[in-house]
Amino acid sequence: MSVAFRRESDEEHLEPKFELPIPPGANLVTARGLELLEAKVAELEAALPAITEEESRKKHLRDLRYWRTRLATAELKEARGDGVVGFGSRVELLLNGKRRVIELVGHDEADPAAGKLAFTAPLARAVMGAEVGDLLDFGGKEGAVEVVGVG
Repeated sequence: MSVAFRRESDEEHLEPKFELPIPPGANLVTARGLELLEAKVAELEAALPAITEEESRKKHLRDLRYWRTRLATAELKEARGDGVVGFGSRVELLLNGKRRVIELVGHDEADPAAGKLAFTAPLARAVMGAEVGDLLDFGGKEGAVEVVGVG
């Protein structure tokens, strides 16, 4: 019999299931970020007993492994209080002449639409170490960012 007509199971044709990727580097978190991680793990653990369908359970367990790992590796870091932009800082800036307020947070807390940028995001990296009045290059433009306030 030709190999073309042989079919052992549907399983051999499924896409492989991978673990959720963990961002490289330190897992820095703010106090709020740590609370969010703890709440996410608690939520997933509470929902687990009710999931009986095998594929849904596998996906849920994969998600739970990710969030447990993120919680276990979380490094609580306080914001600087010396007027220099760092992790946890709330920064008021002018970006190409437009006022914008951002907060530098951990990967899992990031929400760019709400102004919460991961500390590894390009804009966050550009303002790290800056102080009020500094003009910074960003996006290939000289002086594209002016730091107006740091909190």
